[in-house]
Amino acid sequence: MSKETFTIVDNRTGKQYEVPVEHSTIKARDLRQIKVDPDEFGTMTYDPGYDNTASCKSSITYIDGDKGILRYRGYPIEQLAEQSSFLEVAYLLIFGELPTQAQLADWEFQIMHHTFLHENMTQLFHAFRYDAHPMGMMISALAFMSTLHKEASRVEDADVRLKQVYRILGKLPTVAAFCYRHRIGRPFNYPNADMGYAENFLHMLDYMFQSKYEVNPVLAKALDVLFILHADHEQNASTSVMRAIGSAYADPYSAMAGAAGALFGPRHGGANEAVVKMLAEIGDAKRVPTYVERVKKGEFRLMGFGHRVYKNYDPRAKIIKRVAYDVFNVTGTNPLIDVAVALEKHALEDDYFVSRKLYPNVDFYSGIIYQAMRFPPDMFTVLFTLGRAPGWLAQWVEMIGDSDQKIARPRQIYLGADERDYVPAAQR
Repeated sequence: MSKETFTIVDNRTGKQYEVPVEHSTIKARDLRQIKVDPDEFGTMTYDPGYDNTASCKSSITYIDGDKGILRYRGYPIEQLAEQSSFLEVAYLLIFGELPTQAQLADWEFQIMHHTFLHENMTQLFHAFRYDAHPMGMMISALAFMSTLHKEASRVEDADVRLKQVYRILGKLPTVAAFCYRHRIGRPFNYPNADMGYAENFLHMLDYMFQSKYEVNPVLAKALDVLFILHADHEQNASTSVMRAIGSAYADPYSAMAGAAGALFGPRHGGANEAVVKMLAEIGDAKRVPTYVERVKKGEFRLMGFGHRVYKNYDPRAKIIKRVAYDVFNVTGTNPLIDVAVALEKHALEDDYFVSRKLYPNVDFYSGIIYQAMRFPPDMFTVLFTLGRAPGWLAQWVEMIGDSDQKIARPRQIYLGADERDYVPAAQR
């Protein structure tokens, strides 16, 4: 039988090393033994952006970018988006199995009865300027929560961890709604635990004391599906930050504030906001062919097309496209939606994009849906945060329970000056 090892020959010394292979992976630390001088540190790997470095073992999310596959705990995203609910998917991600009816009822009850914010936090929002970015308020609110729930620092206590999961999933929609209401100068609406998760969120956003106000069920369902599609996506930038901060045993609020900060970046969670800005720049469906030609000349990128992981059609995009047209049936079309539809059609018929596998991704459609639902663009990443929260929590819980994990501490390749003596300022 063949051995599950690599044989490495160091041509500098002629020495041969046998390195174990598990799951098509070698442990980076096994390379440390390869050195010319016994006193040197040893061989490292250099991998900016961690393109080919696994930082953990996980059982949560599986992605095959070449085949366009996304699964949560083994369940295809297509089945979950069609048949499940966001809170059920959140349970699945965190606990590893779909809940029974009794477990789901209790889970929903616990989360919806942790939706109210401490009044001190309510006052926090009034400290922000009227034009403060909602994502900045969200990050601040997450950090503020760590000061309210001091027992959250006991991260090795499973019961304490679970309590924070209830609180975070319950309170984040209220935080997001308060960010929005402060942003537009309207009084806060308090949560209603008798409503569904997405329904309650939309109610807090829009209710203005109308006698017959009801949340449109199509829009609530669309938002629920969007949250499912965003719920986890393996070791992306924000999830890696959640794990890195969590590896220091910081409380989950502090870790999530860091993760949300990473998501705030335009190269990560801000992509759907960039899509809407692009559509506004195009302005008219008639201008799409000219705009596409400029993209092909390399003048700028086409936002919302292609993905770092998926080299095929983003499986989430196929689902969300159907949801988008359900939303349009309620909201009606508008010039930006017309531009988006024309741009998608043009790109999918152009060999330049098809040959490069630059298909519309989840950010393209989510941005259009949020725009159709009249969310201002600076709320888009806040909505992404609501969807991604259970994934961050699932990854955090898994990391805390993983005996292989240590505090995150990447190495570097030092290219600076050798030792030199200090020269007083007068002699320089």
